Amino acid sequence: MLLEDLLLMAREASRRAYAPYSGIRVGAAVLTEKGAFPGANVENASYGLTVCAERVAVFKAIYAGAREIRAVAVYSDDVFPLPCGACLQVISEFGSPETTILVAGRGLSRTFTLRELLPHPFPGEGPDQEAQEEQGDGVDGGREEEG
Repeated sequence: MLLEDLLLMAREASRRAYAPYSGIRVGAAVLTEKGAFPGANVENASYGLTVCAERVAVFKAIYAGAREIRAVAVYSDDVFPLPCGACLQVISEFGSPETTILVAGRGLSRTFTLRELLPHPFPGEGPDQEAQEEQGDGVDGGREEEG
């Protein structure tokens, strides 16, 4: 699947967003080893319970058995929808620092790597942790090593 096709899927997904509070409709699509999965933001009157389009798409993919995010597209007619920190952290659990993230909105589009948008993800025990440690991309929480 081409990035342009993934972006079209994200654009279609944005039409299914539930955004009665902000009016900002966002769609996302993630490409995995199991195929592509769309998602749209779902708002709630209690804003903290709102779920971004990117996480909806990732959660659908994981539910379907995917474990490797290869690319992400995010689209909105309303804003230039850079993924938030929570979404980037979730993507980092299943992607690599070089995972492509295509963002498009309001007539602009730009391609990033996950590393550019989230240079220091929270280190977990996920599948890419060893690679992050080898590349020096993990964060040690600011602790000094004892000698």
